Amino acid sequence: MKLILLGAPGAGKGTQAEKIVEKFNIPAISTGNIIRAALKNGTEMGLKAKAYMDAGSLVPDEVVIGIIKDRLKEDDCKNGFILDGFPRTIPQAQALEDMGISIDKVVDIEVPDETITARLSGRRVCAKCANSYHLLYKKPKTEGVCDACGGELIQRKDDAPETVLARLEEYHRMTEPLKDFYEKLGKLVIVEGQEEVADTTKLVFEALEA
Repeated sequence: MKLILLGAPGAGKGTQAEKIVEKFNIPAISTGNIIRAALKNGTEMGLKAKAYMDAGSLVPDEVVIGIIKDRLKEDDCKNGFILDGFPRTIPQAQALEDMGISIDKVVDIEVPDETITARLSGRRVCAKCANSYHLLYKKPKTEGVCDACGGELIQRKDDAPETVLARLEEYHRMTEPLKDFYEKLGKLVIVEGQEEVADTTKLVFEALEA
């Protein structure tokens, strides 16, 4: 089973990738991880990526896709894989098609922007021990204070509402058009994200097995 996972930041895509890995015993391939591995291993594509990164430039799509193609040739991908975080744009998706990388299904996890904003902007972490809390789902015993060490609970910059909204805007502009791209290819399945992770997982598995 060869899959792509789509979903806005905060839609729970990473958690669902882990569940699919457990059930189907296929690797989840994150672009950032495989680029770091290619750099570490000094592969041809990794060296090309390094040259761009050393120059302070973005790694172009053809190099990223070359790294992904190399990764997909490894033994653990024989029975399938999940691409998580790639493609992000129509040109990247088209390049995957042009390289003959066959995808069976594209699972889009849909969660309303206001739900995502509440999820992410409600997160708090301890400045001392990094324990995590949530203003709605996992409240500390004392507001603003870590249960474990008494440290101050802070909001990470990434979780500030304005940052979350900016990330969502970028997703809608750059990545959401992939839904139409894969729908035209007959590969798109949409899953409505639920309040409980297990309920979303159930819907994802049903979509994969349909």
